[in-house]
Amino acid sequence: MTHRWLHLRLAAPLMAFGGVTIDHVGVTREFPSASALVGLLGNALGWQRHQGAEHQALQDRLVFAALSVLPAGAAPWVITDNQNARLYEDEPGWTTFGAPERRNKGSSYSNPAVKTQIGNESGRKWITHRRRRDYLADHETRVVLRLAAGQGPSLDDLAQALDRPARPLFIGRKPCLPSGPVFQGWTQADTAHQALQSLNLAGRALWPDEGQAHPRALRLDIPDTRNWVSGLHGGTRLVWQGELA
Repeated sequence: MTHRWLHLRLAAPLMAFGGVTIDHVGVTREFPSASALVGLLGNALGWQRHQGAEHQALQDRLVFAALSVLPAGAAPWVITDNQNARLYEDEPGWTTFGAPERRNKGSSYSNPAVKTQIGNESGRKWITHRRRRDYLADHETRVVLRLAAGQGPSLDDLAQALDRPARPLFIGRKPCLPSGPVFQGWTQADTAHQALQSLNLAGRALWPDEGQAHPRALRLDIPDTRNWVSGLHGGTRLVWQGELA
């Protein structure tokens, strides 16, 4: 059955497709996760974080494939940002809900096992947060996606939102602004793999397991979905990874 697919171009000087975070190290994948695309689309639509049911329904309907536009045999260029911040216990912090939040005056400011460094300056306790964040540098990813039947926005709604987003778009992390329009038009194909091939681009690709064998590709079970109601990791899905000539 032939489907209509939305074509996206994700390109930026720096962008991140967050993987499984361990301790203070925020890694990046080569390809966007299902939850990352849902977050991007939800932001374009103007949804709020608390709209877990809407995000979950969109993720459940999402069918997509992604392609890294790279020369044959090349690997993505990953750079690491080492971030350090000194925070005082009586200093308010900004929040996503628009109101400053007072910091907790608890054991976190006196327990070395919790934070990497603690101190006391003129009677004011402080801690130093240290973390690492990986980014893809000068990277370009193409995405083709469609929606299975269900309640919620249509493909045309998503195209319109990406063309005129309700809020500024970012790719993975807020400093990662796209270097050009995300919405690139439409293509038609029976499967996600064929939709990627219709773009006539070469590179390493990831596409969902749709019941077809791909002898020259690797079949993987990846953890890239989210439970949008609880906000936690939501399971895995089967995909293929291989080269497109």
